[in-house]
Formats: sequence, structure tokens, C-alpha cells
Amino acid sequence: MNHFQERGTDILMDRTKGRPIPSGLVTPAFVITVSVFFLFAGSAVLFLKTNLLTLYIGLFTFLWYNAVYTPLKKVMALAIIPGSLVGALPPLAGWTAAGGSLGDDKILLIAAYFFIWQIPHFWILLLVYGKDYDKGGFPTLTNILSQTQLIRITFTWILLTIAVALSINFFGILNYYISNALLTILCFWIFTMSLKFLNRTGDKKSFKNMFININIFTLLIITILSVDKLLKLISE
Repeated sequence: MNHFQERGTDILMDRTKGRPIPSGLVTPAFVITVSVFFLFAGSAVLFLKTNLLTLYIGLFTFLWYNAVYTPLKKVMALAIIPGSLVGALPPLAGWTAAGGSLGDDKILLIAAYFFIWQIPHFWILLLVYGKDYDKGGFPTLTNILSQTQLIRITFTWILLTIAVALSINFFGILNYYISNALLTILCFWIFTMSLKFLNRTGDKKSFKNMFININIFTLLIITILSVDKLLKLISE
């Protein structure tokens, strides 16, 4: 649906002009048909196989991304902050689908991590493709702040991301000491990588490396959480 909505700007940017609609691989009509089909099929699965709360979270996620965040990007340079709510909602949906409470502090912490992580994730991407976003007509922080300022702000958000990730150790989410140790080591690693990022002003290769690193960081956090829980379930 997002590809359909942004087909006019996608064709203007080098990063997105190869997507299916602007490249001519598919028609906008086909994309909207597929999107609507998945919306109804996904809603049906959630309704029949989980519960109403999970369905509501799923529908809210769809509406927030496509009806709020996507249009907001065209008028607001800080749209990523409200937009990051979208990343926090899928963990909540999985939790409630399994019968968990929406107010449980464990899942709220994990949701908070995914909310915060997306902001430096996007701003690092902006440091690489800022001029490309200008071609698409999007307001960006690269036109408001200097590169050094944006790097420093992004570094601060990376530190906040690390702090939230480290706090997972203190909420009883992990079951094994080795999991806690691995999470701590992982946080130390991304901290050292972020220091290199902070000191490489103007180096696009460094920006791209940091973008990859912060994605690997989140992937490994998901892996630690998942394997830790799986081992606990097996042992029971």
C-alpha cells in the first residue's frame, strides 16, 4: 500500500526508482488489489486465529503507517518520531495473540526498544540518502541541521537505544545468565561502533556501515530473546 501511495515520489529518487511500480514491473491497479487482498486476508486470520485485541492492533498499525505516517513524511521533517510507533506495535500484537496482557512491563519495554531504535536507524539512512529525499520533495533534517549536528543527535539516540536494550537484563525477560552476558557484550559492541560513527564526519562509507551494524544489533537482540525463550520452553 505504501508503494502505491508513494509511487509518484519513488520514481524521483535513485534509492526507490527500481521499486515495482516506478520501474514498470507492475501496475498501480495490481498493487492496490494485492494490498487490499492482504489487508482483508490478514484481518481474517487475526480475527479467526487470535483475538479481537490483536486484530485491532493490526488494523491500527496499518492505519497509522498509511494514513498518518506516510502523508506526514511530506510535511514534517520529524515524521519518523510518530512514525516509529509502527515498529513498536508488531511485538505487542504477537504478545496479545499469545494471550499476554497489553500492560505487561516486559512487552512494553521490548516495544519501547523497537520504537526508539527506528529513529537513529532512519537518521543514519538520511545521512546517506539526504539528497535523494530532496529529489522526492520530502522535508528532511539534513536541510535544517548541519551534518555534524545530525550525527551528534543520532549518536545520542543510539546511546538511548543501547540503554533500553541493556535494561532488558533487569526486567526478568531473559531466563539464562548466558543470555544476559551476550546481550551486554552486544551492547558494548554497538557502543564501540557508534563511537567510530561519531568520529567519521562526512564519511558515507562509515554511515552505511553504521546502518548495517544497527540493523545487525537489532537482529541479534531478537535472536537472543527468541533462543532464550525457546530453550526455556524445551527445558520445561
